[in-house]
Amino acid sequence: MNIRLHIALRLEQLRRRNLKALHPLRQLFWESTLRCNVHCLHCGSDCLSSVDTPDMPAEDFLHVIDTEVTPHVNPRHVMIVISGGEPLMRRDLAEVGQALRDRGYPWGMVTNGLALTPDRFRELRRAGLRSLTVSLDGLEQDHVWLRQHPLAFEGACRAIRLCAAERGLAWDVVTCVNRRTIDHLPAIRDLLWSLGVRDWRIFGIDPMGRAADNPELLLTDEEFRRLMDFIAAEREAGRHVSYSCEGYLGDYEGRVRDHLYQCAAGISVASILIDGSISACTSIRGKYYQGNIYRDSFWQVWEHGFRPYRDRSWMRRTAPCRDCKAFAFCEGNGMHLRREDGSLMLCHLQRLNPRS
Repeated sequence: MNIRLHIALRLEQLRRRNLKALHPLRQLFWESTLRCNVHCLHCGSDCLSSVDTPDMPAEDFLHVIDTEVTPHVNPRHVMIVISGGEPLMRRDLAEVGQALRDRGYPWGMVTNGLALTPDRFRELRRAGLRSLTVSLDGLEQDHVWLRQHPLAFEGACRAIRLCAAERGLAWDVVTCVNRRTIDHLPAIRDLLWSLGVRDWRIFGIDPMGRAADNPELLLTDEEFRRLMDFIAAEREAGRHVSYSCEGYLGDYEGRVRDHLYQCAAGISVASILIDGSISACTSIRGKYYQGNIYRDSFWQVWEHGFRPYRDRSWMRRTAPCRDCKAFAFCEGNGMHLRREDGSLMLCHLQRLNPRS
């Protein structure tokens, strides 16, 4: 590791320490539904609960906003992200968005695009939709295979075109790369750029949910290194391509993202899940839930809970973190990669450097 990167990582460590002490709420996810109009092979929801779970009533979520969040924050500084399942399955999505807008909150969502018609898009924009992320995971055949819906590719491309033609909307495309698509990244890039995409985020697929039993989805270590090299080369060529925030990447830090590694879960990011559970990112295991809005004060939990998130020294008790020299920079990887027993599903640094 060169000296400049080492200094930058030390400064980031200090910044993160200060952020933990302050823990300002900056992003709040609402898992508004588990219903979905596709059946993705890599969906993580299967390890959490059934899609038969009823949607959370909008009034329950807005009650938390009004009584537990708004009295303590400047609404303009808290982005609310409506997630699922597929949030467009909710018929009242525009009404909820308008209610958030009336309260001063910016809001956005993540969608597969299948149900995002031009009329629905205009309705959501009138309701204050500020940001949108569209998922497109490959060329048509591969995307349809992963999403398990014959119109999935058509829907995602339509949603991207709607975003590209819209002024004042912050939007990007996310791609979950798997073993079938790792060789097609240049072609996927060309497709996205032809559709008007200028911000492209790339994820790997983690061994959780349905993906845990499907090795075809999980990149090998060599393929993962190829992915990092592809992103670094794209950025050097001036294209805004970035890897997700999910893991510490050693010497690739500063080369494949706009920021150095950080897991903001429980530090500046919280979530309210479908059953009222208070968590951070929506894919984090149940053991790490911090309370429930139906019995606990959300703000008291935010202020005084989330100890496993803000002090991650407990992760050093087991391998591979126990003897890792990079722990100060990594802090045990993303919280969503921790199993119920506390063990780590995978280590990004080890994948890039097996001897680390």
